[in-house]
Amino acid sequence: MPLRAYGIGPGDEVIVPANTFIATWLAVAQTGAQVVPVDADPATMNIDLDFLAAAITPRTKAIMPVHLYGAPVPCTGLRALAAQHGLVLIEDAAQAHGAGDNGKRAGALGHAAGFSFYPGKNLGAFGDGGAVVTDDADLADKVRMLGNYGSRVKYQHDSAGGNSRLDPLQAAFLSVKLKHLDSWTAQRCAIAAIYDTALADVPGLRLPELSAGTQSAWHLYVVRHPRRDALHAALAAQGVQAALHYPVPNHKSGAFAATFGALSFPVTEAICASCLSLPIGPHLSADDAQAIAGLVDVAARSLL
Repeated sequence: MPLRAYGIGPGDEVIVPANTFIATWLAVAQTGAQVVPVDADPATMNIDLDFLAAAITPRTKAIMPVHLYGAPVPCTGLRALAAQHGLVLIEDAAQAHGAGDNGKRAGALGHAAGFSFYPGKNLGAFGDGGAVVTDDADLADKVRMLGNYGSRVKYQHDSAGGNSRLDPLQAAFLSVKLKHLDSWTAQRCAIAAIYDTALADVPGLRLPELSAGTQSAWHLYVVRHPRRDALHAALAAQGVQAALHYPVPNHKSGAFAATFGALSFPVTEAICASCLSLPIGPHLSADDAQAIAGLVDVAARSLL
C-alpha cells in the first residue's frame, strides 16, 4: 500500500533484503517495480548496510528494510541516505511491534511502515489484518483511498484501489490486546535474555545478535547451527517445538528463480541452511526457558 501510494511501479527499483519472508519481495513485485536484493549482515541477519548504498541506481525509488525476527535495522543512517538520493524509506515492520532503535519505536523510523496483525505476530488478530503507519498526512489519505476501492467519497473512485480495510471486529480485538503489548514484549525480552545466558557456551550454536542501540521485540529467537536439521529433529524428539523460518532463499523460490536464481547471496543462503527458531513468547515462563535451553544444550552436544 505505501509503495502504491508513493506512485512506485514499472520501471522503478526498490531495495530489499535478500534474507526475509517472501512477502517483502511480493509487495514490490505486485506494483510492477523491480526487486533489488541486498545480502544479509552475517551478525544481525538483517540487510547489510555496508552493501546497501552500492545498490542505489538512478531508477531506485525506495529502500525497504525489514526488522526481521523483531530486530530493528538502524534507520538513522538510512534516513539520511534516502534524503541524499531523494528516496522514500518504508519499514517492513511486520514482526517488530514494540521494537525500537535508540528509544524510537519501529514504525516511526522511516517515512512509512507496514505492520502485520497475522494471528502469530506479537500483536495478532484472530484473522488476517495489517496497518500502515506514517506521519505524512497526504500519504495516509492516499493509503486509505487505495484500501477503500480508490474512493474518498462513496461511488466516486479516483483510482483503481481495492478492498483492504481492516475488519472492525479484528480492530476491536486488537484494541484490547494492544494494552498488553508492552508487558508481552517485556516477557519476550526476559525469555531471550535467559537464552542468551544459558546457551552462550553451547558448541556449534550461534546466537542472534542485535545492532547497537536497537531493542528487539523478539518475535522470533533464531539460532544457527551447522547441523540444523539434526538439531531440529533431536529437539522434536524431546518435545521442543522449534521451527524453521524461511529455509528457502527468496531468489531460489519458484516465484523469483527465473529472475534471480543464477545470483548468489552467500550470507542469506548460509542463514537459510542453518537457522532454527526456538520457542519464545509471553506464554513461556522463566522455568520453561531454562528447561528448553537445557534440552538445546544436550541436543547440540549429542551432535558433536
